[in-house]
Amino acid sequence: MTRRKVLALAAITALAVSACGESAPDQSNAAEQANNDPQSVTGTVTFWDTSDATTEAPAYKELVERFEQEYPNIDVEYVSVPFDGADDKFKTAAQSGDGAPDVMRSDVGWTVTFAALGYLQPLDGTPALKDADDYLPVPMESNVYEGKTYGVPQVTDTLALLYNKEHFAKAGITEPPATWEELREAAELLEKKVPGTEGIFINADSYYLLPFVYGEGADYVDVEGKRITIDSPEVKAAIETVRELTADGVGTVDTSANKYTNMQDGFKNGSVSMIINGPWSISDALSGKAFDDPDNLGVAPVPAGPKGQGGPVGGHNYTVYAGSANLAASYLFVEFMNRPENQAYVSGENNTLPTRASVYETPEAADNELLAAFQEPIEMAKPRPAAPGAGTLYDLFTPFYEQILGGQASLDDGLAQAQRKAKDAVPGFES
Repeated sequence: MTRRKVLALAAITALAVSACGESAPDQSNAAEQANNDPQSVTGTVTFWDTSDATTEAPAYKELVERFEQEYPNIDVEYVSVPFDGADDKFKTAAQSGDGAPDVMRSDVGWTVTFAALGYLQPLDGTPALKDADDYLPVPMESNVYEGKTYGVPQVTDTLALLYNKEHFAKAGITEPPATWEELREAAELLEKKVPGTEGIFINADSYYLLPFVYGEGADYVDVEGKRITIDSPEVKAAIETVRELTADGVGTVDTSANKYTNMQDGFKNGSVSMIINGPWSISDALSGKAFDDPDNLGVAPVPAGPKGQGGPVGGHNYTVYAGSANLAASYLFVEFMNRPENQAYVSGENNTLPTRASVYETPEAADNELLAAFQEPIEMAKPRPAAPGAGTLYDLFTPFYEQILGGQASLDDGLAQAQRKAKDAVPGFES
């Protein structure tokens, strides 16, 4: 066991001892109580919701109210936490034993890292894992570490090419581009035939670079070789492809702090014809004038590179803090929030992809044409490496990727700096 993990476990143990000193309830039978006598469970569950506060959170707030009606002896303290930085905020609170939530909506890339640090409670044998065989296998994989299950998959997603069908029609484009070269050609044509529009918007974020990296047959880590590969020839080739897409005034690259918002705003108001984004963005896109008619929004797999095609498997999991003083209530909360009927409700409200197979047969999912359009991109998606710490590489690499695309660093220097910065980010991996 690493020193880092020992310290993490020690912090949680100290928290538990402190809680006992304050006459906290005995947690040893929490799973048994939640399984056998759920209405006897009392307490307060603090829930950190990392979904978009405007477009997604209302659905989760509604489910919180329904939970409190079913379990009147349990209160839920709902906290909207911005997604960016939520992982570091949780790790700081968990390590100090002060302020961590009982339940958190955790990105799939964070879950194994949190589990390896000892910050998450195993959910095996608890109500939180009820009907676990209904979950899609790939989203479920992101919750398993060293044979134990530390979360349940809440939503799944991947990146796809989103496009404005009206713009395509005006430009005479009958099929979405299938390769990056075709995307470049489509962007040029769109800008000629649809005055005032940018053909393609590139979000200078390392997560959004992954489809280009996958197109080169690579990733940011080599699991088999146990090496971080940010400075690999394949990642270099992926960035060169991005540069080629937006060379000579075609399209736009945004390296600002508001790049995601700028991308979404441009797409939904009709000044951008194509973007790369996921199903979580659909509700926001449909709020813009360009998509007053939802049928105008096109969805296609990300274009292919020379050695592959597909976006990363993304999504979020419900996780329970190992230092929670309300484990029984937390198990029940997770079980309720992720029931098939509640996943269906969220899918219908937020246009997000459920993680339970049974939900895809409900009207909320089966009748949603936009979600159905993500079926092919999801089938082509690549699972992210289940190596503790690998999920931290995206935030680490992005500033260097921004500098490269913004011209503040050369391609070779930027990648070399990122590779050095990534040293020790993935325990046991060379950099």
